[in-house]
Amino acid sequence: MTEPDLSALRERAERGDASATDELIELATERGDLNELRRLADAGSSTATDELIQLAAEQGDLRELRRLSDGGNATATDQLIELATELDDMDELRRLADQGNTTAAEQLAELTAE
Repeated sequence: MTEPDLSALRERAERGDASATDELIELATERGDLNELRRLADAGSSTATDELIQLAAEQGDLRELRRLSDGGNATATDQLIELATELDDMDELRRLADQGNTTAAEQLAELTAE
């Protein structure tokens, strides 16, 4: 897709064209474009948010998952805990546990017991 085509698609999406939004999400997911997905998610697309979480988890992007988690997204929190556990990131698990997340506290306890 050319840049002018992409710009036209973005304009349609901004005017509320759901199929244009869906197409942008699909293209961004295929390209691994976190910025485009973030823009669409921030504009209110729950589908873009779901794809952003999945892609951020696949790419190991703790920062993006943290941003979404801190914004109240439970799925992002779950993915953040999973990724932090895989990476043995005690600081991240401790941060989440200190915020009252019991799953993070349990993972932290398991990792420190090993």
